[in-house]
Parts: sequence; C-alpha cells; structure tokens
Amino acid sequence: MVSSSRPSIGTERKVVTELPGPKSRALHDRRKAVVSAGLSTGFPVYIERGEGAMLLDVDGNLLLDLGSGIAVTSIGHAVPEVIEAVSQQVADFTHTCFMVAPYEEYVAVCEELAALTPGTHAKASALFNSGSEAVENAIKVARLATGRQAVVVFDHAYHGRTNLTMALTAKNMPYKEHFGPFAPEVYRVPMSYPFRDGLSGPEAAARAIAEIESQVGAHNVAALLIEPIQGEGGFIVPADGFLAALSAWTTANGVVFIADEIQAGFCRTGSWFAIEHDGVIPDLVTTAKGLAGGMPLAAVTGRADLMNAVHEGGLGGTYGGNPVAAAAALATIRTMRDRDLPARARAIGETLAARLNALAGEVSIIGDVRGRGAMMAIELVNPGTTEPNAAAAKSIVNYCNQQGVIALACGTFGNVIRLLPPLVITDAQLEDGLNVLADAVHAAH
Repeated sequence: MVSSSRPSIGTERKVVTELPGPKSRALHDRRKAVVSAGLSTGFPVYIERGEGAMLLDVDGNLLLDLGSGIAVTSIGHAVPEVIEAVSQQVADFTHTCFMVAPYEEYVAVCEELAALTPGTHAKASALFNSGSEAVENAIKVARLATGRQAVVVFDHAYHGRTNLTMALTAKNMPYKEHFGPFAPEVYRVPMSYPFRDGLSGPEAAARAIAEIESQVGAHNVAALLIEPIQGEGGFIVPADGFLAALSAWTTANGVVFIADEIQAGFCRTGSWFAIEHDGVIPDLVTTAKGLAGGMPLAAVTGRADLMNAVHEGGLGGTYGGNPVAAAAALATIRTMRDRDLPARARAIGETLAARLNALAGEVSIIGDVRGRGAMMAIELVNPGTTEPNAAAAKSIVNYCNQQGVIALACGTFGNVIRLLPPLVITDAQLEDGLNVLADAVHAAH
C-alpha cells in the first residue's frame, strides 16, 4: 500500500549508479564534517523515500531492504495507516509530557501491551524512548520489588549502549571499548548455543543455574534478563527447554524473569513475542523497535504487582510515551492485526529456511542455519571447522549492498548474516533478495 498523495517508488530493485552514488557520496562528505565519527555507517547510501520493502536513495537507486532498520519497520515503510495516525496527532498536539498533562494515546498503548504480552494476569506498563531505557527501567523495577541487587545476563547478549546496558551487553567492541567503568552487580553466565555447545536445553540451563548459585547466590539475584532469541549476539535460538528451566528456577527463587523482546517482538518470529514459542510467561517484558513502525517508543510491561510497587515519580521521562509515537504504535498494532503479520512472518520463515538450508548444502562456509519466522540467520565458518569466518560475512554484506540489497551482519564473532525483512515483503521481492544472497555466498565460498 502507498499513500494516494504520492506516486509509488516501485517494487523492483533497480541500480542506476554505482553504490554509493554521487549524491550519496556528497552527503557523506558533509556528514564527515559535522557528525561524530563514533557513529558507524554500514552502507553509506542516503535514503530519500521508502515504501513497503523498498528504499529509494538520493541517486535514484531502488534498494531492497532485508534489515527493516534492524527490525524496526516490520510493517514496512510509509504505511498509510501510520502516516494518517501520525499526521493527525501532529495536527492535534505533539507534546505535553505525560507526567504533566496526560493523554489517551499513552493509556491505549498500555492497554494493547497488557492484552498482547504473554499471560492473562493483571499487567501494567511504562513507556520510554528506546530499548536501552526500557531495559534500565525493568532492572529498576526488579531491584525495587525484590530488595536485591544482582542481575544475571548471558554470553552473547546485547541490551544497549547506556552505562548499565553496556554492562549487561556481552560484546566489547565496539559497544564497551574504553567506556568503563561499568555499573556493578551484573553477572554473566553461559547461554544455550546449540551450534557451539551441543547441550540440550535442560543441560544448558543446569550449567547456567549452577554458576548463578555458586558465584552469585540465588537469594542475591533481583532479575534474570534474557533475549528469547539473541539479536546482535548472532540470532542464537536456545535449545528447547532452556528458557522454561530458567523460568522455573526464577519462580522458585523469587527472581524476576525479564524477557528482552526488543528485537524479536511484535510478530517478527511468527508469534507476537518470541518467548511464546517456549511457553514461558515472563514477569516483565521489554519492547521497542517494531512497536511503533519507526517512531521512537519503548515499553516495560509486566506483572501489575511489580510495576505498581514503584513509588510515584520513580518511573518516567520527559519524552517517554510521546503522543506522536504512541499514535504510531496504535496504528502499527492495528496493521499487524489487520494483515495477520504473525502468519506472514511464519510464511516468510518457511521460505527462508528452505532456501538457506539448501544453500548450506551447496557450500561449506555455512555452519548453521537458525532462527524463527522472519528472523533467520546463517553462521559462517572456515570450511571443515566451526571457526568463525568474519571475512566471509563482510564479503557477503558488501556483495549484497553493491547489488542494491541491504543486508546486515551480526554475532559476537562478526560471522553471522541476519535476515530481518519487512513482514510486508512480497514473495517476488523475497525471492529476488535471496537470489542475490545466494550469489554472494557462492562468491565468498
């Protein structure tokens, strides 16, 4: 769908200049003069418009987006329902600060989150601007409610770039290098990583729990924080039973189980939330990215007794739950329901799994194919080994980019290609992107 007031940019990939083109290069020169060099650029093509799964750059190249702004634009670019909702809200008012003069949109988003997140128990939410803020506030809630300090996180985890969330994040470069000292009382234990550890879910959970109990003490743990499918760490899907065993342990020991659904949530894996695949009901859920169709909005949602244990004024922020972002979230959620995007994610996942597994049978640099729904990845290795092959990942991303396909790498070792297409991508667009990816993998092989 496209706004009727503007002509469509097109639905087929089209490269008309070298990439990046001359206008993008000129903009990049301007950027280097005034933008901090601390911000990385994966593919310096400058975007003018987007529509569905396509992005039009300033040079007239039409690019296929297989990254969705890192799982943000799951409903696609320039969705009419979101355009209308945001435009109307901007015309009404853009800000009051919910803590000063509240508004219905904030309340309505919290009602939707209460209905959508796992479990039928009473829930409450607080809205913020970013995933990092959501994670920090979830930790605040857990510490206050339990009277404990320790937080348990996992190898390969990514939870953000603020001081506390850097401490929670596993990977040093580029996220933590030279930015310490970090927040204390954070303890890291092994993640279930079937490709590399070969353990069953219960075995991997027992290993993690043994470390927690011996090195931290269950009675000191406020929260256990985990991504049901790790994002930046490499799209690691834990073995069956791992999350359930951890959940049972937290319940038995009065520990708050926090599911970080910031990248995997909102239909991406074929369910509204990734943890639903494991039958686990978390105490708290953090969300952001796909929640508001590209507008900055995040949330902590969870058990009402936990969320309401915080003293008045203990949670908040000037821009948290901004009315424009809240209106976008309501339109985004409606769009996900109306188009049944969980089902579409499952269909995309079937296509991705079939193509990627077939590709893995053709080359020896693919060590593992994993993921759920429209959150799939290939892990690249040196042939005949499990040694990470970051050079191949870099080569594949570069090849795809030069063909007008936006692809993303990730992983603790930089050797994973992650696929996060918009859930509105057409079958023809998906096939086109996978054909380019296959050529890239063969070239790297």
